[in-house]
Amino acid sequence: MLHKDLSMGVGRLFNTLDTTGPLFLRLGLAAVFIAHGGQKLFGWFGGAGLEASLAYFEQTLGIPMIPALLAMVAEFFGAMAILLGLLTRVAALGLTVVMAVAIFRVHLPYGFFLNWPCMPELGHGIEFNLALAAMSLSLVVTGPGKYSVDKWISEL
Repeated sequence: MLHKDLSMGVGRLFNTLDTTGPLFLRLGLAAVFIAHGGQKLFGWFGGAGLEASLAYFEQTLGIPMIPALLAMVAEFFGAMAILLGLLTRVAALGLTVVMAVAIFRVHLPYGFFLNWPCMPELGHGIEFNLALAAMSLSLVVTGPGKYSVDKWISEL
C-alpha cells in the first residue's frame, strides 16, 4: 500500500497538461533566470560572480550566505530544470519563493514600476518580480506541458 501511495505522489509531481502553452512560460522564465543566475554564480554577462554576490546579499540585503547561495542556485539550476521541463513544479516553486523574497526585501519600498531607464534614481519597483513570480506559480499549478522531461516521465 505504501508503494502505491508513493507512486501516486510521484505521479502528481510529474503529471502535466497535454498542451504547449506552458512551454512558452518555461522558455521565457528560463531565459531570464539563467541569465541572472549566471551573473551571480559565474560572473557571466557582466555580473559580479559568486563571492561579490554573496557579499552583496549578506552586507546590503541582510540575507545570510546559505539562503543567498540557495537563491542563486535556484535561479540558475532551477531555470535549467525548467528549460528541460524536469522537476518543473519544484524548480518553479523555488523561483516563486526567490521572487517573493526579492519583492519584500528589495523592491517593495520603490513601489510598483521599474522606473527604468527613464528614472533609475527612483529604484526598481516590484512589477518585474511580480510577473516572474506569476509565471513561476503558473508552472507550479500546470506543470511544464508538452515537450518536457516531466511529461515523458509521466507517460512511463
